[in-house]
Amino acid sequence: MLPVVETEEQWDALADDEAVLRAGAEDLCGRLGLGGAPLERFAEGSVPVYAVGGAQVLKLFPPTSARDGVVEERVLGHLRGALPIPTPEVHAAGEYVNGWRYVLMSRLAGESLATAWPRVPEGERVRIARECGQALAVLHGLDPRPLADVLGPGDWSAFLERQRAGAVRRQRERGLSEAWLEQIPDFLAAAPLPRAPGLAVLHTEFMREHLLTDPADGWRLTGLFDFEPAMIGDPAYDLVAVGLFTTRADPALFGQLLHGYGRGVDPRLVMAYTLLHVYSHLPWYLRELKPSATTLDGLAQEWFGTA
Repeated sequence: MLPVVETEEQWDALADDEAVLRAGAEDLCGRLGLGGAPLERFAEGSVPVYAVGGAQVLKLFPPTSARDGVVEERVLGHLRGALPIPTPEVHAAGEYVNGWRYVLMSRLAGESLATAWPRVPEGERVRIARECGQALAVLHGLDPRPLADVLGPGDWSAFLERQRAGAVRRQRERGLSEAWLEQIPDFLAAAPLPRAPGLAVLHTEFMREHLLTDPADGWRLTGLFDFEPAMIGDPAYDLVAVGLFTTRADPALFGQLLHGYGRGVDPRLVMAYTLLHVYSHLPWYLRELKPSATTLDGLAQEWFGTA
């Protein structure tokens, strides 16, 4: 039985209490006919995720994140078998107790691409980049309308205006220096943001940490997961995480990914979406990627240009 969680502070206090969370997961598994199955909690994740035996995964959503559980369930159902990279299949989902939700899904095979990457041969990295682009193209080609009742933001233009209005404040709160902050308003004003883009289902966190590969099978991509942050919006918005965390500012790999995607993109547009992204953290990106550029226009070319 999982306790009542009404605030983010209450969730923060509970998030690492494995005794309480495991007891709830065991109880829920029993209700789902999986009593006695071994449970192993994954180290990563913003919510508790357990391997149930060797074939299934149980994801728990506290009441403060209950909507994310609905999103995960609906998006995975919409994607079932549609992408060239496997995605989890939902086995059961719904409400548990005290406002908690759950999704029980199939477990994907393979190793995290993030941990495997240093061992991936150069030629296979190119192939993986192209296959990622192909998968994104298929995702962005799906009809988003069946998910419009659960995926935000609803009004894309209004969302961008809200993000633009708070762009400088958000980066200042994250510790960005004034030399960068003062460039943001003019850069966004000149950015080629489309007035009415074609809308698509977006993963929003398409990166190595959410991809799986099989080293024993030629580094084949075996899984794409974690769709709870999904949105409906401009497809170019999805290229932020791709450029920063999948190809990691490698212009040759980003070019190969776009080759698989089937179309190019203006680097300034992706840089603008980097600043407007709901998870935008420019100081962290600068520390991680260590660019030589000192302007936002330079970053656009260095991070999202192609070779």
